[in-house]
Amino acid sequence: MVDRETRKIALERIHILFKLAREKIHEDKALAQRYVQIARRLAMAARVKLPCEYRRQICRHCKSFILPGVNCRVRIKQRREPHVVITCLECGKHMRIPLRKRKKG
Repeated sequence: MVDRETRKIALERIHILFKLAREKIHEDKALAQRYVQIARRLAMAARVKLPCEYRRQICRHCKSFILPGVNCRVRIKQRREPHVVITCLECGKHMRIPLRKRKKG
């Protein structure tokens, strides 16, 4: 069983790894990908959910690190329900994130 202190340390390391990946993606994509791979493994080992902002920076299909303007395209669509479409330029797959209005009351 993983205790609270271990999970806290794991989250701190995940934050550091994603920060390093964002800094290095322009120079060395393979190194940035390796940082994200280590962060994912760390989260699984410590049984911690990746924060939402980091989950959206990983392609759901090929598991590569994606950063808007570098290796992914972000579009807003209005069809049916408004949503954001993120296209991974590594594998060509799409990820859709709904834009829901907050309920009153």
